[in-house]
Amino acid sequence: MDKVQHTLSPVFNERSRILILGTMPSPKSREVGFYYGHPQNRFWRVTAAVLNTAVPQTNSEKQAFLLDQHIALWDVLQQCEIEGADDSSIRKPVANDFSRIFSTADIRQVFTTGAAATKLYTKLAACAVEYPAFYLPSTSPANCRVSFEAMVKEYSVIKKYL
Repeated sequence: MDKVQHTLSPVFNERSRILILGTMPSPKSREVGFYYGHPQNRFWRVTAAVLNTAVPQTNSEKQAFLLDQHIALWDVLQQCEIEGADDSSIRKPVANDFSRIFSTADIRQVFTTGAAATKLYTKLAACAVEYPAFYLPSTSPANCRVSFEAMVKEYSVIKKYL
């Protein structure tokens, strides 16, 4: 079990309208230096399909995509013990402090990607009372039981808040 410290900065600005939270960057995301970095993770393809845009490829394109679409992106946890990318193995979780996002951006809805992110945000984040989480299915390659089409349909709710 590795003790992992979150090393990626949140992506947001004053125009961000929704906040999407994963649990913790995967080893591949930490390696490539940006969120949802595993090539089989469907996050970028799903959000691009929902918003009818091209799929961003580079880290700078992904950041520009998020900001252009008014999406803030971060993770629930600041640190934890975890085995690889297995959210079910998380021990000793410590939540991020979301106050700088909420004090800067006009966040209309918080979305959490996956059951672990939803549970941890609800349990650990002080802002969860004022900004409750809306569950979205995980885009992880491990969540293969949800088809791409079903994932796009689920994620389409974000358009309501943008």
